[in-house]
Amino acid sequence: MWSIALPGFGQLLNGKWLKGIVFIFLEILVNVQARFNLAIISSFHGEIDKAIHLIDFQWLMFYPCIYFFAMWDAFKDAGGGKGRNSFLPFVFSAYFVTVGLIFSTVFRPFGILFGPIWLPMLSVIPGLIVGFLLKFIINNASKKNSV
Repeated sequence: MWSIALPGFGQLLNGKWLKGIVFIFLEILVNVQARFNLAIISSFHGEIDKAIHLIDFQWLMFYPCIYFFAMWDAFKDAGGGKGRNSFLPFVFSAYFVTVGLIFSTVFRPFGILFGPIWLPMLSVIPGLIVGFLLKFIINNASKKNSV
């Protein structure tokens, strides 16, 4: 759960000090360079256009992969993810969040511009659904083939 709060915290709790420090450094580097926290504040205040202009998309594009890889890594090191293809929900969440970020300035579901914070966050939901669905399909297909 600490990896959700900040990439690297889960690794520190798991005793993986070097990985934890690297993830924390990467999170801070990308966060500062992308002006992510300023955009989060603007988004929470409903100032979506301001958030769009604040964000450095070139830097923020790195964030979903760092974030979800750090979560998967901490989960795996803590003893989770022993099943086949357990990484798929994390991978597809990172993909969908990245695509959500790419389209966050133009995609308007229900006529609403969610912007570079809310649309990527909402994109986690279909990412998890696709990841868990593919994991289920692949794992069941391999069980049928092994029988």
